Amino acid sequence: MAIYTRTGDAGKTSLFGGKRVLKSETRVEAYGTLDELNSILGVANAVLKDFKEVSREIEKIQHDLFSIGSYLATPHADALPSLEKRVKEFEKIIDKHDTILSPLTFFILPSGSVAGAHMHYARTVARRAERKIVKLLQEEEIDMSVLRYINRLSDLLFSTARYINFIEKKEEIRWKK
Repeated sequence: MAIYTRTGDAGKTSLFGGKRVLKSETRVEAYGTLDELNSILGVANAVLKDFKEVSREIEKIQHDLFSIGSYLATPHADALPSLEKRVKEFEKIIDKHDTILSPLTFFILPSGSVAGAHMHYARTVARRAERKIVKLLQEEEIDMSVLRYINRLSDLLFSTARYINFIEKKEEIRWKK
């Protein structure tokens, strides 16, 4: 089977179930942004050779993002019950990072090591995905655990960026007015 189908040449795509919609629809924007986030996490994971535990978590997140994207691409899909458990897992990881990181009393620039900078970049895409999902929520009903998951994921990615930069002894750069 060829990778190209020509069915999207007129600006439409198919949702699961076969319904054809414009590629600019909010639903497509939301799961497309999750796809972008997943790709950025793949790039980040490629440079995480010294962070096996973080790398394993990123891979789990990538699987989660495929599931969430599939959910969003399926009108009237059943809820994703595993997401609330994952939110709790993210909070535990963030709390673990907080035990070694100094509290932030200032804004920092997204920077640091290559891996840390990639985590900061992934965080910004997660925030954009969150905004797209909020917009979709204004148009139709969606399982709120999706929004909680993405919100906490962006917190986790920020925390992970700081953690990686701390371990790699990369100084956090304070934002200057």
